[in-house]
Amino acid sequence: MEIIDYFKSDKPDHWLAEIKKSDWRAVETLARFIEEKSFHENLGEGTLLLLAEGDRLVSFLTFARRDCIDDDTLFPWIGFVYTFPEYRGHRHVGKLMRRCEEIAAENGLPTIFVCTDHVGLYEKYGFSYIENRVDIYGEDSRVYRKNIYNTNMQ
Repeated sequence: MEIIDYFKSDKPDHWLAEIKKSDWRAVETLARFIEEKSFHENLGEGTLLLLAEGDRLVSFLTFARRDCIDDDTLFPWIGFVYTFPEYRGHRHVGKLMRRCEEIAAENGLPTIFVCTDHVGLYEKYGFSYIENRVDIYGEDSRVYRKNIYNTNMQ
């Protein structure tokens, strides 16, 4: 399996079509951000990471300055996390999360965040629950954080 940065891909149209095959309602928003070229306007500095098996999309997530919690003091965020049903249960998204951790460490960012309504998913990847907050959609959301340790620093 290969990790692809959507914005550096030589096949963005293919990957967007793959993303749109998702059965998750939030993907409509992500696809709109991509199609309208407003990804960075809406999410700030960051990227969309894809985990692919050949030309098939396995999993994807965003790693960006903003997500659905309106708080400029918390960043960066992992968001729009999705794994296609046939690939679930094998922790494939963990490969993408590890890449986010590497990016954070490379940029001297000590912490990464996730907001979700899931319980028990992100804990498997070392995230700790902080608190519940109302997100930008007016819904209650759980906020998680993970401390990043740069192993290159002595």
